[in-house]
Amino acid sequence: MKLLFDFFPIALFFLGFKFYGIYVATTIMIVASLLQTGLFWLKHKRVEIAHMVTLALVLMLGAATLLFHNELFIKWKPTAIYWVFALLLLGSQVIGTKPLIERLMGSKITLPKNVWYKLNISWAMFFIVMGWANLYVAYKFNTNVWVNFKLFGALGGTLIFGILQSLYMAKYLKEPQGE
Repeated sequence: MKLLFDFFPIALFFLGFKFYGIYVATTIMIVASLLQTGLFWLKHKRVEIAHMVTLALVLMLGAATLLFHNELFIKWKPTAIYWVFALLLLGSQVIGTKPLIERLMGSKITLPKNVWYKLNISWAMFFIVMGWANLYVAYKFNTNVWVNFKLFGALGGTLIFGILQSLYMAKYLKEPQGE
């Protein structure tokens, strides 16, 4: 259910673009992101860092898109988000006692310390590559192709990478002890 909740501003942006164009879609995404963050806060009395980073970049780059009537600003949003997450992951390798990925998932699964660091680095590298891929599509193809890439390519790439990471982690998970 959380995946759908996190996904809905992107889905609304996609639908808004298909029916009304990039500027209406950008407005829809701004409103949807504000609503998403507000609803999460009302339910949990806290806001996740991913929502805050995304909201800040949606507000800044979305507003610039609408103010300057230039779609390149909103096309930079996924890259900015990917690279901020990559910086957070890389920074956590040297700052603090645990890599960020372990802080996010460590309460759910137990892995050796070196595996957490490898997962953290691999996600950081994935986000860096996805940021470059987004820019490539944004500058080399028309906006319709970019919107389709943003929804299907980026989401598909993230799902495939997540599955590969799960397979990697699986070999380090310990079987529950039988009685």
